[in-house]
Amino acid sequence: MIEQDTIKLLRECDAGVKMGVSSIDDVLDKVSSNSLKKYLTECKNEHEELKTEINGLLNKYHDDGKEPNPIAKGMSWMKTNVKIGMDDSDKTIADLMTDGCNMGVKSLNQYLNKYKAADEVSKDITKRLINLEERLAVDIRSFL
Repeated sequence: MIEQDTIKLLRECDAGVKMGVSSIDDVLDKVSSNSLKKYLTECKNEHEELKTEINGLLNKYHDDGKEPNPIAKGMSWMKTNVKIGMDDSDKTIADLMTDGCNMGVKSLNQYLNKYKAADEVSKDITKRLINLEERLAVDIRSFL
């Protein structure tokens, strides 16, 4: 049970990290403010560091990880492009990113509760990912 919950939790973290990086990539070239760009770039880099850690653990379990849900990814991409098409301000970007962070925090907490038997290393990675998302949402509040 521990190994199965660990793998499932790591897969969800993998999908979440990929979704986060993709979302940041979707907006980064549209950001005007250097400080907002810095927050997003730093968060993306930290996501990529966690991704490396997650992939190392998944490889240990001979697992390929998980891609983000294609429907969720498509809806996110569409929402981003429609909102930015109407208003490409940093305020819009901060709003979109805050929504994404909040959804990520919610999902990751649900998975943390669902896969209670996961090992402590995987739970720690999940909590670190949650903290990254929460911190970005706080950091970019001034742009809302």
